[in-house]
Amino acid sequence: MTTQRTLGVLTFNLNNPSQQRAERQLAYLAARPEAVLVLTETADSAGCALLEERFTAAGYSVTFPRPERRGERGVMIVSRLSTLDSWPIVSYLPHRAVAVTVETDRGPLGIIGLYVPSRDAGPKKTARKTQFLEECRERLPEGRDGLRLVIGDFNILEPDHVPAYRFFKPFEYDFYRWFAEAGYGDAFRLTNPASIEYSWVGRTGDGYRYDHAHASAALAEELTACAYVHEPRSGSDRLTDHSALTTTFTVAPTVPRPVTEPQAAEPEVAEPTPHTVLTRHPKETRGREHLDLDRQAPPVAR
Repeated sequence: MTTQRTLGVLTFNLNNPSQQRAERQLAYLAARPEAVLVLTETADSAGCALLEERFTAAGYSVTFPRPERRGERGVMIVSRLSTLDSWPIVSYLPHRAVAVTVETDRGPLGIIGLYVPSRDAGPKKTARKTQFLEECRERLPEGRDGLRLVIGDFNILEPDHVPAYRFFKPFEYDFYRWFAEAGYGDAFRLTNPASIEYSWVGRTGDGYRYDHAHASAALAEELTACAYVHEPRSGSDRLTDHSALTTTFTVAPTVPRPVTEPQAAEPEVAEPTPHTVLTRHPKETRGREHLDLDRQAPPVAR
């Protein structure tokens, strides 16, 4: 939630929506109280373009480096606050690590949205995920000073996740541990030390806490709430296959933007440019099914 004295940030996995589902996601996201929305599993697709255009037309600050390669995914950050800048975090798959800065009464707050690659048991996708996580560890700022939040779909689990899954490798658990070593705190664990909740649940009922928020030491002192929002995943509308994750901090935003209802906003009409439009996900085998919410068809892995 965001008020005059607090700032809320929400991460929400879009599951690369069709235009029809993007319209429903737009209505849901526009009604959320958080000032900053970190949207993961974006693509150069008609559904993500709709969200970008509608939010932009309504006055929001939108940062969306579109993935260029077919089948690639990324992050979009949508903000009711003015964003001072964005900067590349990594050189490998840079659209999966997107950063903005907003001004608060406590100084600049850096918000970094991550969408970590998934993998299967094969060497190619394992190497891809390994390289991305290694570069994140090298390039992400430490959390011992300043206000900073790293949030998104990390596609990893905490080392003592319940239940434990043999599929995950030491390098994935090491990335989770790195945050504590670098001075960050797991916002959900700081506020819910013993809770067992999942942000993604497979068809057989196996649950995974894939979506995370890690706050720098100074920002963690201002943390008042962190909770999973299961309605988008488990509600009758099935907006996505992930639960959202919301965080609230007692820092006051100082540069709000005048925004209108994005559902009613008319995007500017530009000359068409050639680009690839993706309407479905490539098939991957990665240890969890992908629920294709836009079709009545057997699910494939994301």
